[in-house]
Amino acid sequence: QVQLVESGGGLAQPGGSLRLSCAASGFTFSSYAMSWARRAPGKGLKWVSGIDSDGTDTYYLDSVKGRFTISRDNAKNTVYLQMNSLKPEDTALYYCARSHGPAFRPEEESAYWGQGTQVTVSS
Repeated sequence: QVQLVESGGGLAQPGGSLRLSCAASGFTFSSYAMSWARRAPGKGLKWVSGIDSDGTDTYYLDSVKGRFTISRDNAKNTVYLQMNSLKPEDTALYYCARSHGPAFRPEEESAYWGQGTQVTVSS
């Protein structure tokens, strides 16, 4: 079955960096777009970044552009989110998600979700 396992969350200071990883299994990873979404305390789920199946196209929420970078390694069935210049408002539970097909569409609900990894940005 499809499994998505996130790791790399933790506590970071403002201005610091974290790298999230999502290990995928149970499907042909290179055939599907992947994304990251987050749920901040008391707020709804919001997608943060997406990447097409071959990695050529990437998408970012405006508030993370220039600070976050999504990438994938299809040989390792893993998608990453490099988060730099972290801000307290980036504090959230971050989820990895798989799309329904090879192209990422932010308006489309993802097909599968991981359990999430907590990111806390605080001094």
